[in-house]
Amino acid sequence: MTDETVECFNCGRANPEWAQVCRSCGVPLRHGQARVAPTGRFPTDRNSLVSIGAVLATILAAVVLGIFVSGLNPSDPSAVLATPSPSPSAEPSVEATASAAPTETPEPTPVPLPGTLTFGTAIDDEGRITDTAQTFRPAMTFAYSLEMPEGFGASQIENEIRRLDDARTVVLPREGVGVDPDATVYGFVVGNAQNFITAFGPGLYVWRVFVDDELVASKRFRLSEG
Repeated sequence: MTDETVECFNCGRANPEWAQVCRSCGVPLRHGQARVAPTGRFPTDRNSLVSIGAVLATILAAVVLGIFVSGLNPSDPSAVLATPSPSPSAEPSVEATASAAPTETPEPTPVPLPGTLTFGTAIDDEGRITDTAQTFRPAMTFAYSLEMPEGFGASQIENEIRRLDDARTVVLPREGVGVDPDATVYGFVVGNAQNFITAFGPGLYVWRVFVDDELVASKRFRLSEG
């Protein structure tokens, strides 16, 4: 190895003779060529421009890579804001479905009356109907029987007949009939059904019995002309 040096044509620094590039500016050294001084502030020779271009390309690549990596950062606030929030379920809950269902008001259970009415065409010695009927035609006999298992508890019952039309017209106001307070059965043959048909007309009626103004029995019957 010799002590000869090679002067850089770009910056003028002396470099060892074996050096391939300048230790100061990095420009390739031209061995065996005369030093050409740059004519301007910046080097314009081909090798210098190539070196400068390589440096700038490296810097630009680093900047682009940094931007790309920052876009993948999960801690980026913009990425958090862009995350869609879960939408509420469209299916109704069981409780909501149950509360939306309409409730029906139960029909009140009718209180059973203490007495039982029976209609027919004849009664026995105890006053009970022997031949039941619900519809009465002109030639039929009309009879009724009232049974009170606990006894009448009064010396009189009151009979009332209403026509089952829109006005529920009373065709026979309450009429008192004497009974044995201790008896449990009372029967009576009213007569020919024609009398009812003539007085009230054909249609559907309800017979109601009261004891001391308390309704104790009720039953429907029909009058028919044919």
